Amino acid sequence: MLKTSSISNLHILFNKYDVHPKKKWGQNFLVDNNIIQKIIQTADVNSNDYIVEIGPGMGALTQELAARAKGVLSIDIDESLKMPLKEVLAGFENSKLLFADILKVNIEEELIKAFNLPEVPAYKVCANIPYNITTPIIFDLLENCPHLISATLMMQKEVAARILAKPNSKDYGLLTLMVAYYAEAKLGLHVSRNCFYPKPEVDSSVINIIPYDAPAVKVKDEDIFKKFSKSAFQKRRKTILNICSDYFAIDKNEANLILSQLNINPKDRPENLSLGDFAAIVNAF
Repeated sequence: MLKTSSISNLHILFNKYDVHPKKKWGQNFLVDNNIIQKIIQTADVNSNDYIVEIGPGMGALTQELAARAKGVLSIDIDESLKMPLKEVLAGFENSKLLFADILKVNIEEELIKAFNLPEVPAYKVCANIPYNITTPIIFDLLENCPHLISATLMMQKEVAARILAKPNSKDYGLLTLMVAYYAEAKLGLHVSRNCFYPKPEVDSSVINIIPYDAPAVKVKDEDIFKKFSKSAFQKRRKTILNICSDYFAIDKNEANLILSQLNINPKDRPENLSLGDFAAIVNAF
């Protein structure tokens, strides 16, 4: 079996099938087997797991997932990868391929179809996701995938820093808040740009996201909570007093009183507030 974590083997497949990495889809193939093993460890893949892999590339991670898991469904937008992937995965009957746009796919329905299951199983996502669609993929997983156990995702290091940020830091923002609302996120490992072919311009990080059974905080209206949070971080240089007064269309004195009752400093800015603070504001206003 041809191991595609080797650059020389990648070139054999590139030439054989006349395929090449495509910049428009952010294709940078992982070519470091040590990193692949660490991703598998971070994802805690075992023989009972169904895995959904997003962006299998040339199959380096897919091969290792299929060697350990009960079933692996790999989803990629690039149909030119079909033949090389079929070759490198030929020995794995538990590996299924779907060529489609991940943002237009119902992951759980496709999992049922791929393995002919009577119902949606609990499953894990393990992926080197395209950098240009990292945020929408994360939101889709957290909002639309109720049977998801965990998502182990490789992404641009700066995006991972935003997800893992704490209040009062420059990286803290809407992405931090929304991931924390739905799930616990932990750093798995950092990955040098030198571990990819072709070499990207940025380094990467692998994070493990584990969804909660229910959101971390209770809000009276989830839609307002999300819209208010988004609006607040779009005006992150404004004070929370001005933001609340504008958004909820109330007098500043009244807004000041409510914030004081919540023990929130009206002079604070969005990056100073915790997830609990945002929930308390929406519930009170």
